[in-house]
Amino acid sequence: MEVLDLSGVPALPLGRFDGPMEFADLIRRAFEVAASEGWREIILSDRSFEDWPLGERAVSQSLHAWSRSGRKLTVLAKNYDELIRRHARFVTWRRTWAHIIDCRSNTSMSADDFPSALWSPAWVCQRLDLDRCTGISGVEPARRVLLRERLDECLRRSSAAFPATTLGI
Repeated sequence: MEVLDLSGVPALPLGRFDGPMEFADLIRRAFEVAASEGWREIILSDRSFEDWPLGERAVSQSLHAWSRSGRKLTVLAKNYDELIRRHARFVTWRRTWAHIIDCRSNTSMSADDFPSALWSPAWVCQRLDLDRCTGISGVEPARRVLLRERLDECLRRSSAAFPATTLGI
């Protein structure tokens, strides 16, 4: 796998990845680079985020470092139950930074067709086979545009979900 060097921050790999450990490492590194490089926008998409490292301390710290004025995170899931159950740090971070996070749900897509990806203007990572946790990452403009178009289509058919707080009586 080729590696992209972004000014002293752990490099973001380019090319194929294979297995849940490689995927989780890519996500960790992407958030670290996002904080260091100041990515303005990130889109996360997965049917449940159950096997993403969103609850890890390092990811939470990177997200906190990333979250500044003018940043935007869009999270798209089929269902947020597993994310809430498995990723307490992310849920807490989401409450604190609710003003820069848009959580959406698309229940009309089948779980098998739901995109599992991290998109940014600079780099993308997409799982192509969820069962084997294999996929591809890269910086090529065509790859970024195609993934963004697919995510935008899913977002168009989505609705607001996973509120930062729940109001009760």
